[in-house]
Amino acid sequence: MTTSPPSSSTEDELTARVRAALDDVAERLARAGADPERVRVVAVTKTFGPEAVRAAAGAGITAVGENYVAELEEKRAATRDVAVRWHFLGALQSNKIARALAAADLLCGVARASEIDRIAARRPGAAIYVELDTTGSAQRPGARAAEVPDLVSRARDRGLNVEGLMTVAPPDVDGAREAFRTVTRLADALSLVERSMGMSEDFELAAQWGTTEIRLGRRLFGPRAYPSKP
Repeated sequence: MTTSPPSSSTEDELTARVRAALDDVAERLARAGADPERVRVVAVTKTFGPEAVRAAAGAGITAVGENYVAELEEKRAATRDVAVRWHFLGALQSNKIARALAAADLLCGVARASEIDRIAARRPGAAIYVELDTTGSAQRPGARAAEVPDLVSRARDRGLNVEGLMTVAPPDVDGAREAFRTVTRLADALSLVERSMGMSEDFELAAQWGTTEIRLGRRLFGPRAYPSKP
C-alpha cells in the first residue's frame, strides 16, 4: 500500500525527536563510563518508513540497519540522496545473499562457512561482521564462541574485510553481561576493532564492556507499527 510522503514539518519533528533521543543516549553512555563520541549509533529502521532514515541522517547518524532484504532494498532506493552506511542485520539466507550484498555496505549476520564462501565469491573484499550467538537458543542465528576464530580466519583467507563481531544478548542481566564479556574477549584475541553489541534495552551494560556500536530503533523513533495479521 502506498502512503503519502510525510510533510516537511513531520520530518522536522521526527528529526528533533531523534536528536533528543541521541542526547539522552549520550548522557547514559557517559554515566556507564563510555565516551559517547567513540560509540557509533546504528539507527534500526525496521518497520519505519524512509522518513526515519532521513530523520536519523538529519540528526547526525551515519549508519542505518535493516533486518529484511526487501525492506533494505526499498528503503535504500527511496533515500539515495541520503549519505548513510547501510548495515544488513538479519540472518543470511543462501538465496538472498546476492541481493543483500547489492543493497548493503556491511553484512552483520555472517555465521557460517558457507556464507563466507558465497560472499567472497560474489564480492571480494566485502565488509562483514561475524555474528556470535550468546543465547544458546536454536532459534537465534549466530555462531558458537568456539567457532568464531575459524570463521574469522576463513573470511580473512578469502579476502573479506572482517571489521568486527556482533551479538544479540540474552534478556537477563547476568546473561547479557557474560555475552558482552565473551564478545570483547574474542574481539581482543582476534584483533577486531568493532564490537556491535547493545540495543535499546541493554546498551548501557554493553557500554561497560567496551561496545563500539549500539543498534537502536524504538529508543530513537518510538514504538514500531507492525502490520496487523489478517
